[in-house]
Amino acid sequence: MAQERITVRTVAPAPVAIVWTAYTSPEQIREWNFASADWHCPSASVDLREGGQFSSRMEAKDGSMGFDFEGIYTTIVENERIEFAFGDRRAVVEFTPEGDHTRVTVSFDPDAVFPLAQQRSGWQAILDNFSKHVALRAGMSAT
Repeated sequence: MAQERITVRTVAPAPVAIVWTAYTSPEQIREWNFASADWHCPSASVDLREGGQFSSRMEAKDGSMGFDFEGIYTTIVENERIEFAFGDRRAVVEFTPEGDHTRVTVSFDPDAVFPLAQQRSGWQAILDNFSKHVALRAGMSAT
């Protein structure tokens, strides 16, 4: 029996077009795509089209560990939805305008290696970091 998807969400304090750009721009991805301050994302590439590939490198700042997160975009609906495959797993990112803010919801197939709670907290931490990044860029406070 397949496991149910894990869903994490945040509200970014900016309009959807700004949030979309922050989520899909390699330059900005490098600024937010890590779960804690002792990690960073030294490289990212994005070919934002259906069938296009993406990749980001996440590493501990002390060099003790790191990994590449990569996959293929399967659906792109600008400012609304991104679907992608990574290995034999799938994920969906939805962007929902809420006034001058944007709700970002990420649902993904969990892996069979790490506990579900660990996967949820890791992806949520990255999404929270994303919201803080958007707030700094927009000159607002994260909600």
